Order: sequence, then C-alpha cells, then structure tokens
Amino acid sequence: MSLLALENDMVKTKFHRAPFQLKHTLADHPLFKLPRLIELAQSMPRDRIEYNSGKVAVDQRPDDIPQIDLPADEVVRTIEECNAWMVIKGVQSDPEYRDLLHRFLGEVSAAAGDDVAPFSDLQAFLFVSSAGSTTPFHIDAEENILVQIRGDKFVHIFDNDDRSLIAEEAMEISPSKHRNQAYDTSFEDRAEVFSLKAGDAVHIPYMWPHWVRTGKDYTISIAMTWKTPMVLRLNKIRLMNGTMRRFNLPQRPPGETPFVDGLKVFAHDTARAAIDPLRKSERARRVLRGLIYGRSANYYYGKDEKREGT
Repeated sequence: MSLLALENDMVKTKFHRAPFQLKHTLADHPLFKLPRLIELAQSMPRDRIEYNSGKVAVDQRPDDIPQIDLPADEVVRTIEECNAWMVIKGVQSDPEYRDLLHRFLGEVSAAAGDDVAPFSDLQAFLFVSSAGSTTPFHIDAEENILVQIRGDKFVHIFDNDDRSLIAEEAMEISPSKHRNQAYDTSFEDRAEVFSLKAGDAVHIPYMWPHWVRTGKDYTISIAMTWKTPMVLRLNKIRLMNGTMRRFNLPQRPPGETPFVDGLKVFAHDTARAAIDPLRKSERARRVLRGLIYGRSANYYYGKDEKREGT
C-alpha cells in the first residue's frame, strides 16, 4: 500500500521550490504509538534528544527558553500534561524508522520524476508536543516533508528568497548557534499557513523560514528530510562560514566567490574525514563540539546538564 498521495502536477511544479500540502497513510502506524516512542526515547543518546517547555513565544530568545525537569522518556509518557515540546533527532538509526523513511522518500522521489536532483543524507526527526505548544521562528538546512501523525498543527511558512526576513549571516551554520531566528509580527503578512490534521503533510523547502503551533491536544509528527547535491554543497560552505565567523573571520555568502567556495568545500571534507572517526560516542561528540564551538554548542542538554559538561 502506498504511504502517501501526491498530485504529480503539484509535485513537478513546486517540489524544492515552494511549500505544498499532501496526504499520507501513516496516522495509525504502530511506530508512532506512545509506548513505541517511549522505547525510542530510552534508546537514543541524550545529544539526539532536545526538549523544553512548549509555552514559548514565536520570537523566543534561546537563552530564555524554559526547561523541563524530567527525563526524556518521562516527557513522552506525560506529554498530555507536562506542557513540553520535544524532538528526537536522527531516528533513522533505528532500523524500523529507517526502513519507513526510505520507503516514504522513495515514493516522493518517484513522483517527482527523473529531472529532480538525487536524494542523499536521508534523516528523520520525530516531534512530540503538548497541546498549545509553539516551535519558534526558524530555518532548517535540509529539504523536508513534515508528516502529521496525531493532533492538529498550524505551520506558518515564509519565502525568504530576497533575504528580507533572515539575512545570509543568520543562515550560516554552526553547532554553537540556536536555530531560533529574529521575528517581527509584520512578517505574518507574508506567511502561508498550512493547517495539518492526522493524515496531512506539508513540504517545506530548504531554508524557508517557518514557525509552528499545536492545537488543543498533544501532537506527534515526523519530519522526513533529505539533501540534494546543491544543498550539501551550500551547507558545507555555510558551516565553514559559521565556523570562521566564530573566530572573527567573516566570509562572503555562497556564490559570491566561487573559487573560495570550492576551497571551503575541500577544507570541510578534509576536516570531516579526520574528525568523523572520533565522533562515534556521545561523550566524544560533546567534547569535540565544546572544544571547537564552546559551551553553547551543547545547548540541547539543558542548562544544568550543560554546566556539568564541556
């Protein structure tokens, strides 16, 4: 049975270019029942789970985000009353979720047609949020289909092609930077709001700003994400730019100096080849992030845990 319903004309017109809504058949899938999500939370390294209070503003300052004093699995267990927002990152490390991710995106790729750039770096991010929660204004450095499994979500999406909402500097990538972006209520005039119920999904293109609010019941969603060759290259350049800015060496945006962009891509790939074998354990990842990017690179541990670490 197919996992999603796609209008081929819509996909071919808007895919990777603009948001659009679609339907799926995952709402009753056993992988998204609370007992299975509790098991997933218990199995994941702590640096793959981020959670805090869901009672935050659209323009929430990262330093002022209220924390939740519960273990990750208890947040899932009590999601109906704990007023929390949670994301479990990289759930494709679990074979069952990985198989579902690859099947889902395989159908998306087939519908999009041969002229679409190949998919790579397939990842999935699972969201569990209490009623009345907000995900503040932010951008994501991948192509994304947000799949609504349970409850209602309202996704406010903005086109940022002219960089009038989020400047290129703010789009630079660094583990020490929180994803939340500066927001003004005047932005809402440019929002397209997608109302999602169980069985709905929305495609959010690379780096399109958005914020999310939930309805009157707790919600479960999963972001099925991938990167095209262009996105992989842009992310390497933006990561190098963000890293060099941390050391007071600001750089030109991608595309302005193609030769220098090529050097950054080479430097990125060389550094990753050396560092990646050292990043296999959570402790090693935490230490390396702290050494290169400072304590703020481990923000998702929460204030108390971060003080105990690097």
